[in-house]
Amino acid sequence: MTETNLASLLVELRTEELPPKALARLGTSFAEGIVQRLAARDLIEGEASFEKYATPRRLAVLIKNVRAVAPERQVREKVLPVSVALDKDGQPTAPLAKKLAALGFPDFAIGDLERAQDGKAEAFFLRYAAPGATLAEGLQTALQEALSKLPIPKLMTYQRPDGTSVQFVRPVHGLVALHGRQIVPVSALGIDSGDTTLGHRFMSEGIVAISHADDYAETLRSKGKVVANFDDRRESIRTQLQAFAGVDRVVMPESLLDEVNALVEWPVVYQCHFDESFLQVPQECLILTMQTNQKYFALTDEHGKLRSRFLIVSNIDTQTPGDIVEGNERVVRPRLADAKFFFEQDKKKRLADRVPLLANVVYHNKLGSQLQRVQRLEALAGEIAPMIGVDATVTKRAALLAKADLITDMVGEFPELQGTMGTYYARHDGEPEEVALACTEHYQPRFSGDDTPPNGVSSAVALADKLETLVGIWGIGLQPTGEKDPFALRRHALGVLRILLEKRLAIDLFDLLRIAHKQFAGMPQVVDSTDALYAFFMDRLRGVLRERGFNAIEIDAVLSLNPTRLDDIVARLDAVREFASLPEAASLAAANKRISNILKKSAEGVPSSVQPALLQEAAEKALYAQLEQVAPRVQTQLVERNYTEALSALSALRDAVDTFFNDVMVNAEDPALRNNRLALLGALHQQMNCVADISKLAA
Repeated sequence: MTETNLASLLVELRTEELPPKALARLGTSFAEGIVQRLAARDLIEGEASFEKYATPRRLAVLIKNVRAVAPERQVREKVLPVSVALDKDGQPTAPLAKKLAALGFPDFAIGDLERAQDGKAEAFFLRYAAPGATLAEGLQTALQEALSKLPIPKLMTYQRPDGTSVQFVRPVHGLVALHGRQIVPVSALGIDSGDTTLGHRFMSEGIVAISHADDYAETLRSKGKVVANFDDRRESIRTQLQAFAGVDRVVMPESLLDEVNALVEWPVVYQCHFDESFLQVPQECLILTMQTNQKYFALTDEHGKLRSRFLIVSNIDTQTPGDIVEGNERVVRPRLADAKFFFEQDKKKRLADRVPLLANVVYHNKLGSQLQRVQRLEALAGEIAPMIGVDATVTKRAALLAKADLITDMVGEFPELQGTMGTYYARHDGEPEEVALACTEHYQPRFSGDDTPPNGVSSAVALADKLETLVGIWGIGLQPTGEKDPFALRRHALGVLRILLEKRLAIDLFDLLRIAHKQFAGMPQVVDSTDALYAFFMDRLRGVLRERGFNAIEIDAVLSLNPTRLDDIVARLDAVREFASLPEAASLAAANKRISNILKKSAEGVPSSVQPALLQEAAEKALYAQLEQVAPRVQTQLVERNYTEALSALSALRDAVDTFFNDVMVNAEDPALRNNRLALLGALHQQMNCVADISKLAA
């Protein structure tokens, strides 16, 4: 192989403005698609090393160590079964000659063919060295395949100048394919490759020639005023925003940063202001207005209070940005005025007066209106409240108002503000602070890592909200299937679990499910799915506990007892882990497993109590005596919820248990003796499984 065979390969597809929310995915797919397909054709030496580029008007990739021609490859190709290739005299047949000619080897001697077993029959195989693909051939195929697999949100059809129709995400105007300094002759979407591109729409020097593939990014930056690398451009925006913010903080969600980054090729940040009178509007409304409608970055002080200045990311670098700043300030003014108007209008009607209007909003055609749902939430939250020690009247009021902001003008314009606006309006109406906070907090946790509701009233309403959804939606047969979960039942279940676990609420999960189902009385279409939902919760709980560092054996030991209270699950798991480290653990776990099997096989059942007078063997008397000493200690620790100490107390039983199984025949012929020994094992089993099923620890 000659040294000139290897060089960097640049492929750039220049388009009209690509959809900003899809740009990052398009850039990644374009680059990786080409790299993977070239590597599959052995056109990349060694491990693939590449850099991907994506701007509003281009997708590109620079790949290192690309071959001009792939190495020869050894091919072994089946020709024909021997029974077809040879006649009865062992001579080559006409089909064999025809097949060899079709493969391009008409003069290949039969003696040079490989004869080998192919399944149950023999066949002839042809071995030959096939020339490697040229880069032009490989890239043409790779480019077509990669473009066909792009995650395009919506195809558009447009016409080329020659009148041919093309379908792509946006019209394509240029294609660069450079291997080192050499143009690779390929085409895509009606465009032939070349070595020139265009830079920034307004600030570039016009046509930009790329002299070498490795010079692409720097040439575009210096001559085209384009930062081609998506990540570099984003970090430039982030750095500029933080520099302008000074002591203030930039409200900078990653999704907004990515979207703005996908709108500019040469990002420049400028500072703007709005009238301070708008700060009377809840700042969440103003921030969302600026982010959603204008793609602006709001600023807050160190305490999170909104400033009247904001930052914009422009695609124009100028020493006199006055017109840009003034234009953006002028554009944002009516948007903020709309938000102020919605807020003032909404305050004219009390939240409580909006509740009856929820009757006009359908929740689900099988579950009624939002008003009916709110009535169920109110009743359910009222029953949960005393379970967690909060005022039922206040809680029911919070549940009644929790969804009322859904029909306000502000939430109608910005659905993301549901709950948040309820809190503002409830405070304006003079509702108790716990009621106002619950309007927002009952949605928590909204996502993985989100906080649980911080107070009791909000927790009660949150549990009611999530349980009503789970029981109702599941009950009408819309449980999750595979990856589909349109009603977010998995998220709701995780929310319930986290509230119960993190708040350590002493509530029976089965009781919660039964109470929730009771709210659907008179709706026979809602099937009682308590058992199925409990199993669903346990599946989710296993995942939650694994994330907290517990292993599958520890989790199985605790959950196999089908606990319905979750407030002490973590304490039980900690106890199991501590117990497993004791020297007596393995022996007791094995014994417990043996006891479980014996009791399961008892056709006569297990008597409820041991009769000391029927104890004959010294080993069973010793075990009974030891159990009588240990059991009170275990139960005392259980009452105190000292689960580690409870399991540790069991360690004293090991020698007595081992001796019992060595010396005592459980299945004695005398029914009285047999039943008494089963009763002893039953009592022992009950103590050993008081915290968890320790038989799960047995190897």
